Amino acid sequence: MRLINAHTKHFEEFFGEIPPYAILSHTWDDYEISFRDFYSLHVHEEYPPASQKIYDTCDRALEDELDYVWIDSCCIDKSSSAELSEAINSMYSWYSKAQVCYAFLNDYLASDISRSSVETLVDFNLPECRWFSRGWTLQEMLAPRDVHFYDKTWSYFGTR
Repeated sequence: MRLINAHTKHFEEFFGEIPPYAILSHTWDDYEISFRDFYSLHVHEEYPPASQKIYDTCDRALEDELDYVWIDSCCIDKSSSAELSEAINSMYSWYSKAQVCYAFLNDYLASDISRSSVETLVDFNLPECRWFSRGWTLQEMLAPRDVHFYDKTWSYFGTR
């Protein structure tokens, strides 16, 4: 399993025993940093939102005292059909073994809501976030022992 070291922002490969890690559940934007482009400074400068998602995930993990993170968009080498196939087949297991899953809803701003009523959540379109309408959401909700929800500013707003 390939993980990002949250301190160094470099990949590390693990065979056998995997250290505790956080996993990111997110929707893909127009551009995501790929495995191939991960070390390209030019790509990170050209696509700051994609880079920031990686850095923010690492920062969140460090705050939770976790040294590693797994992010599908960059931890899988999609140019390798064997690796991609293994990743798809292992996804549920990887989510279930994570210490925590960060569900990042980049089209939602929790600070705009009053936490006083359920109706308020509906008013601010939480159920309409792209995260809830994609195919992987069910396993990402069920497999992890802990799912923490973050809005587009990485403000925590709930757990499953």
